[in-house]
Amino acid sequence: MDTHTPMHTEAAGPDLRHHGDAEVRDDGSALVDLAVNVRADTPPAWLREHVAASLGSLAAYPDERAARAAVAARHGLPVERVLLTAGAAEAFVLLARALKVRRPVVVHPQFTEPEAALRDAGHTVDRVLLREADGFRLDPAAVPEDADLVVVGNPTNPTSVLHPAATVTELARPGRTLVVDEAFMDAVPGEREALAGRTDVPGLVVLRSLTKTWGLAGLRIGYVLSAPDTIAGLERAQPLWPVSTPALAAAEACVAPRALAEAAHAAHRIAADRGHLVAGLAEFTDAGLRVAGPAEGPFVLVRLPHAAAVRHRLRGLGYAVRRGDTFPGLGEEWLRLAVRDRTTTYGFLRALGRALADPT
Repeated sequence: MDTHTPMHTEAAGPDLRHHGDAEVRDDGSALVDLAVNVRADTPPAWLREHVAASLGSLAAYPDERAARAAVAARHGLPVERVLLTAGAAEAFVLLARALKVRRPVVVHPQFTEPEAALRDAGHTVDRVLLREADGFRLDPAAVPEDADLVVVGNPTNPTSVLHPAATVTELARPGRTLVVDEAFMDAVPGEREALAGRTDVPGLVVLRSLTKTWGLAGLRIGYVLSAPDTIAGLERAQPLWPVSTPALAAAEACVAPRALAEAAHAAHRIAADRGHLVAGLAEFTDAGLRVAGPAEGPFVLVRLPHAAAVRHRLRGLGYAVRRGDTFPGLGEEWLRLAVRDRTTTYGFLRALGRALADPT
């Protein structure tokens, strides 16, 4: 089958609403977490203290102006090009509900919430499946010319592929909305290939999350960058006061110079830790393990025989990893592994060796 062929997807398929947190809920709460792509040891103490200080203002309705201006300044944009959201996931729902589109296309494998939100809003969604044989690299020619909404991740979850900005912008054209999910871009050293801040790409919508790098998944904060008319349309689809006062405080703090410097340092550390993980995984080549790549995000995607059995055995050994079969374009032989510090990775690699030796 030509996996670049767009496919209608209203029929049953992968569970688009399964996410990594399911691996560490309930009986998984005591496991070492390599399933969720939130940076370990976050939020830092200074950020927790900053958010805690905002609690004295809870009697007042949230005022987003300072946080919105801070995000705009961080990207060199006017505030009219910024919309704050309750995490990037809310932005997908807003786009699905507010945009009038005829043929939405989602480039997979990638984060599944965009497609789920579009389906829930009544859209018929086409998929373009990138191929393992091509390193899951984006081929703009594979996207149907008449697609008026295209969603792509960069770097892409779960493949960890970082697409060149020039390749992504080839998807732009008049009459098309191009949604680029950059939730993990701040984990890329130098944020190379980022489109956030660009105003020269027609129809561009960039989504950013502050929950991954800063450990704020429970607080829910992200933002959208786009043309003023698109931002205004999305804002009309939001409920009143969609972002809480503590989340606004976090947003303002996380785009300040101190935080940007800390995130840049963390990105280099993640890259080094990822290199350690990938080198360790190479020791299991004889067992049939393959790493998709080159990986550029804070996670890696691996393919191995009997992956489901290996994942269950890893749980018994104290480690949670993300199953890959809920991502369109992947199957049961895929697992996603979050990048962690070297001590954690060393322990995981030892457990993986045991799991691979007896995956039954």
